[in-house]
Amino acid sequence: MSSLTFPSDRPYDLICLGRLCIDLNANEINRPMEKTQSFTKYVGGSPANIAIGAARLQLKTGFIGKIADDPHGRFIRQYLTQHQIDHSQVRIDQTGAVTGLSFTEIKSPEDCSIVMYRDHVADLLLHSDEISEDYIKQTKALLISGTALAQSPSREAVFTALHYARKHQVVVFFDLDYRPYTWRSDAETAIYYQLAAEKCDVMIGTREEFDMMEHLELTDGSNEETAKYWFAHQAQIIVIKHGQAGSVSYTRDGKHFSSTIFPTKVLKTFGAGDAYASAFIYSLLQGWDVETAMEYGSASAAIVISKHSCSDAMPTTFEIDHFIKMAKHEKEHQL
Repeated sequence: MSSLTFPSDRPYDLICLGRLCIDLNANEINRPMEKTQSFTKYVGGSPANIAIGAARLQLKTGFIGKIADDPHGRFIRQYLTQHQIDHSQVRIDQTGAVTGLSFTEIKSPEDCSIVMYRDHVADLLLHSDEISEDYIKQTKALLISGTALAQSPSREAVFTALHYARKHQVVVFFDLDYRPYTWRSDAETAIYYQLAAEKCDVMIGTREEFDMMEHLELTDGSNEETAKYWFAHQAQIIVIKHGQAGSVSYTRDGKHFSSTIFPTKVLKTFGAGDAYASAFIYSLLQGWDVETAMEYGSASAAIVISKHSCSDAMPTTFEIDHFIKMAKHEKEHQL
């Protein structure tokens, strides 16, 4: 069992808040962006991918956000409908804002990059008065993303949602999701990340993202000190990802766990963190222990990085269970 206690008898398992955008993934593999001529369109954005991943795992999922009044915005809404994600709290911008675009380059499994267009995007125009307290109190868990903290009025909307979540005993997950080009300075980033993190129960990020959040020398940069610092606030679980070295989790009761990555045929690296988060959250909502949740998250990530998309590649429980079974079977035969 994890140290989390989720409220029961609520209609939603997970509500995600933040970025809804379009991913345009390169069809020409092993080519630089300047030589790529065709792309495939998917729904994207880390919180969107996590919501889609959670819905694929049969969690009752909702979303709070804002989309542009354009064809891309309508594409996103249709996609949420198809995947049975409640979008009653996804607002439509009326100011002429656009849908954010992310172009991905896949030069090799080890060399992938993303070019984002984030000027005057609708998702950052979500206002605090568009956050429904009644909606948030209907969920067991809320996920926020660091990107939504980058600008006002989205920033204030996040803190409003955090206030309502704390008021109604909603478990809060914080996907750090740091995108440096959306921020003006390291100091600004650290301040707002820290203010949000103090109100969250579970934090998931890379070692580099935690270093960024602790820019003001809150810790010495070690995993142990990071966990100790945040356990002095609201945090119950800290998950620190180390890329190919796997991840490590710390719990408030003094335990820590390590998880390696599963061998897989890697096509691209992006999407792994979102797949990990959705499966990790799903596992904790089932009442599983943290170590099992980490394994489930790692398996989900391994599946997604072997495929072209992020959102469309989010696996079902059957796919994850089968993947883990086959991986363990193969490992046994290698011994």
